[in-house]
Amino acid sequence: MLLATEIERVFVFDNNGNEITLTDPEPRWSEEAVLDFYANSYPILTTAKISAPKFRDDKIFYRFESVIGTKG
Repeated sequence: MLLATEIERVFVFDNNGNEITLTDPEPRWSEEAVLDFYANSYPILTTAKISAPKFRDDKIFYRFESVIGTKG
């Protein structure tokens, strides 16, 4: 018998040295829609990109990475 289960998505980003883990607000949303949703609370995400997914502990992790560099 084949049993299908939904894999939990977890979104992570680095906020000035503090790693923040975000839950999935709506499993049916695309990763880009989740990024847009959280950009309202975390403005640094407005210029972020989404890294390739990584599987760990029966979950799929996406990392939001800022594309803005530091000056100097």
